[in-house]
Amino acid sequence: MKYNFDTIIDRSGTDTVKLGRLKALFGREDLIPLWVADMDFETPDFIRKALDNRFKHPIYGYTIPPDDFWQSIIDWVRHLHGWKIEREWLTFIPGIVKGIGLAMHHFTGKGDSVIIQPPVYHPFRMVTEQNGRVVVNNQLEWDGTRYNMDFNQLEDTLKRRRCPMLVLSNPHNPGGTVWDKETLSTLAALCYKYHVTVISDEIHADMALFGNKHIPFTSVSQEAEQVGIVYNAPSKTFNMAGLVSSYAVIPNPQLRKSFYNFLHANELNEAPFVATVATQAAYTQGHQWREQMLEYVENNINFVIEEVPRLIPGIKASAPQASFLVWLDCRALNDIGIRDIPGFFTDAGLALNNGAMFGPGGEGFMRLNVACPRSILEKAVDQLYSHYRRVTS
Repeated sequence: MKYNFDTIIDRSGTDTVKLGRLKALFGREDLIPLWVADMDFETPDFIRKALDNRFKHPIYGYTIPPDDFWQSIIDWVRHLHGWKIEREWLTFIPGIVKGIGLAMHHFTGKGDSVIIQPPVYHPFRMVTEQNGRVVVNNQLEWDGTRYNMDFNQLEDTLKRRRCPMLVLSNPHNPGGTVWDKETLSTLAALCYKYHVTVISDEIHADMALFGNKHIPFTSVSQEAEQVGIVYNAPSKTFNMAGLVSSYAVIPNPQLRKSFYNFLHANELNEAPFVATVATQAAYTQGHQWREQMLEYVENNINFVIEEVPRLIPGIKASAPQASFLVWLDCRALNDIGIRDIPGFFTDAGLALNNGAMFGPGGEGFMRLNVACPRSILEKAVDQLYSHYRRVTS
């Protein structure tokens, strides 16, 4: 089946975040929303049909996840990533950021230090600070196309202070880096040595691009298996974030028993039927849709990284190795007199994420979501170029 990703869908009236918060965050509502990390492609028809069929039953009472639901996750992960996971390793979690917060409550205490690797998905910092933990930065190093980890700084930190947890973005958001086995193995060895539990957010795992291959954190070594907790969900890949369909994978039986007992005691591991129905449909029927969606996203990325630097020399754009987020290096705009980089994009009629929100190292960058019909992306680039000509003429 050939899927159509060119259809423009009006999301007004659906309480969508990317429209509903424009005024509060950007000061105006007449912007092309290219910021929130969900797609403007319709959620696949096979997921909607599965939900429609379930909603036809007149009772929406208590449910339990069927065995087929868990098997669909196991089969999907093995097919895409070559990772054989066992049923007992799995549990439902009520969202990945919520899951990070829950793990933080269980494995750390007030005042404990939690390591994050900025610039990185900003809720990592927020959930740490707002739960009374101390953020410790292990800042990533940008080489012009991708990020690298600074292991010398990380080990120096771990030698000097107790840090019981590290939150990993794998693949990296916002930079789009797919961490290789050597990097993940080195990180795992350090965390094992210094007794650090690693929460690996792998929500973009199924969206590796341009021949890159995602590697699940706990699959790289015995050390990673001992210290690692993997979180994933079909939400980014199939545009169903509003259904809350996240799950955890923990191979280490001691780590698993401790955390899963905590979740069970508070009924935090009970999946609503909309999550199980949608996930099972996605993972059993979604292979072809995913491949076509990724091809469309790759073409959109190629358009951006070719056209934007050509039209606006002060912006550098490199292709992400995963996801639909392009990390624009806009620092050279300062050299031509554009000091307010986020304002430059807003004045062009676009809503992008300010790189500074992702922490140290993000200043001067902007995060662009390209998961939209090409016509919208072309309009956005045209507006950006027209504004650039106005302010530089």
